[in-house]
Amino acid sequence: MIAHAGVAFRDMHVAVGQYVFSGTDLRRTMHQADELLAANGASSDRRRRVGEALHELDPVAAIGVLWPELLAARDDRVLPHQAVGVVVRLSRSDGGVPKRSADDVTVGFRGVAGDRQATRAHHGRPWQALCLWSREVIDALVAEGHPIAPGAAGENVTIAGLPWEDVTPGVRLRIGEVLCQVSAYAVPCRQNARWFIDGRFDRIHHSNGPVSRVYATVIQPGAIRSDDTVVLEP
Repeated sequence: MIAHAGVAFRDMHVAVGQYVFSGTDLRRTMHQADELLAANGASSDRRRRVGEALHELDPVAAIGVLWPELLAARDDRVLPHQAVGVVVRLSRSDGGVPKRSADDVTVGFRGVAGDRQATRAHHGRPWQALCLWSREVIDALVAEGHPIAPGAAGENVTIAGLPWEDVTPGVRLRIGEVLCQVSAYAVPCRQNARWFIDGRFDRIHHSNGPVSRVYATVIQPGAIRSDDTVVLEP
């Protein structure tokens, strides 16, 4: 792990292996540490032990302890069977939603090349490198009368054919050449209110069932093309 000395914390960049965290990334990730561990299936005992260890460390040292734990946390999770789906749309933008369609994308540890978030307050962590969503969930919302479409809610990869209730934090997906691990549910914000006839963007919050977009950490970079196979690899 390395940090650039002599800069303000907000301008700091810390590397843990191939993953680079800004000062904002560090603060936000440490603030959500217990929540992320729980979502990824860490047992209560493991969460307690990690929490106690993190409490004794500064954020720069703590991320070096927390990050491997997040990638490995599956103590309490019953993982699903393997399943196969397909990429039906790839999306990226220079900030904001809806994202533009792309025939193919290059994915690195920071996410899709050429994709940018308008604000990094709640986006852009290494564990938010990719945003994934289900075509079947989108179709069900359209059937309810909501004017939503693939890419509108900001996902990078729209997938058809996977049982979305099985795409939860802790599972891995092979998407084209890319291997990624689902890290967290993507909490919707009011930027998505326009896609719902009543403005209730919380319709796609994970508390309402298997309807949420998910974030994923990139384990192996590569290319993804429309129509690529997606394999759920628990």
